[in-house]
Amino acid sequence: MMATCGLLCHKCDIFLAIDDKNLVKKIAEWFNENGYSDIKPKDIHCKGCKGNKDKHWSPDCWIIKCCVDEKGLEFCYECKDFPCEKLQKWSKKNDGYRQAFERLKKLSNE
Repeated sequence: MMATCGLLCHKCDIFLAIDDKNLVKKIAEWFNENGYSDIKPKDIHCKGCKGNKDKHWSPDCWIIKCCVDEKGLEFCYECKDFPCEKLQKWSKKNDGYRQAFERLKKLSNE
């Protein structure tokens, strides 16, 4: 399963944590130790961005709002504006985002 932004759900700890209480606790602790607001283990859940947003880790994700909610697309690469400046900037935040962006670029050329 691939997210709207190109991230692979089956490689995401938050997605995998649904079935692993130890991983949920570890993720919550990491967020709290790294300056995020008070994240509790019950907050760690995601069933992918294409389903019920109540079951998604980040229901207010700007990428989902733009791609899915506003444009009615499944993936960013389907957009006439792909690759937009905002997505390119996002892809530079970390290696996982960069890989997701590259995955979308590859799909846009198929």
